[in-house]
Amino acid sequence: MSVKRKLTPTRTLKSGMKVDQPIFGPDGRVLIERGAFLDDFEIEGLLKKGIMSVYITEGEPDDDEEVVISPAAQQTIAKTRVPDKKKVELSNEVKERVGQGIKYLFDNTSNADFAESSNSVAGELMDSIMSSDAVAFDINMLKVSDEYTFKHSVDVAAMSLIIGKNMGLPHEELKELGVAGLLHDIGKSSIPDEILNKKDKLTDEEFTYIKQHSVFGYKILTERGGFSEAVLRGVLQHHEKLNGRGYPLGVSGDKIHKYARIISVADVYDALVTDRPYKKGFSKGVAVEMIMAMTEDLDMDAMNCFLHTVVAYPVDSIVTLVNGEKAKVVQNYMGYPLRPKVVSVTTGKVYDLSNDLECASLIINEQKKGISKRDS
Repeated sequence: MSVKRKLTPTRTLKSGMKVDQPIFGPDGRVLIERGAFLDDFEIEGLLKKGIMSVYITEGEPDDDEEVVISPAAQQTIAKTRVPDKKKVELSNEVKERVGQGIKYLFDNTSNADFAESSNSVAGELMDSIMSSDAVAFDINMLKVSDEYTFKHSVDVAAMSLIIGKNMGLPHEELKELGVAGLLHDIGKSSIPDEILNKKDKLTDEEFTYIKQHSVFGYKILTERGGFSEAVLRGVLQHHEKLNGRGYPLGVSGDKIHKYARIISVADVYDALVTDRPYKKGFSKGVAVEMIMAMTEDLDMDAMNCFLHTVVAYPVDSIVTLVNGEKAKVVQNYMGYPLRPKVVSVTTGKVYDLSNDLECASLIINEQKKGISKRDS
């Protein structure tokens, strides 16, 4: 079944329909997340707030079963629902300017004003993020381009800034972190697209070549000048691992700069959840679980701050539990993104996956797959 986006009058909405836009309240906070399945209480609330039409998604390629929320479940959801903490949002104007800016940087690495332009683009992104009280992020809300390289660069920079903010980095370091995050893959501008986007398995020679992109990036920034040693190391070392099994230098522990440690967490997560020509992206929940398993590779402080900022299952999203029940997420706990509080859409039973010992063995059921070596 094909998926379509349709503007629908609120009075004709029905329980179980999936919204294809975030719906904001008067204070600018998200009332209903994009991708959430509506219930009767929410539809009534939209009408009371004077929201007369919303975009919905028609058709589901992976699940043709309509989610029906029972009256008992609707009442429980209304009583227990706690909105997510404010997440990073970029206005369309900022997305357009930053998207155009990063494309300019990748296309003009030899320009004399490269460092100045890089600081300008990173500054615009940082100002947008730091001017709000957002403490969390949902990767779906950051999209600036359909082009993977540009989208990935902005995603990683934005996530790195939020992680760094929550780690307590001072303003000047956050500025440098934003520049390093935005330019961490600038070396890929030196690699032909037919290798970067190859659908088939890379040859050993091609993979070795791609692994040099951090070195290429370091050289580009060094030759242009105007970048601090900290930014240079953030770009050079973002694929290094704490256990020394990364590249290009194979350094370990404290020899890896803190900017690179932060960028590495954001880089791996975004690579995991994003579709590429050679693989389909993982769900956010599976990607978070994979990140949590990389304790020998990734910095624990950066990982813990990541777990306190990432939203794997936004409030109002529908999940399937390992016992086969479908449930609606009603509350998230920062630091435990895989263990939200949910309500069965059939029985209305509440499952507090973080705090109820009876739910200790109950998990959200998602298919797990192996990681591509290109994402490591």
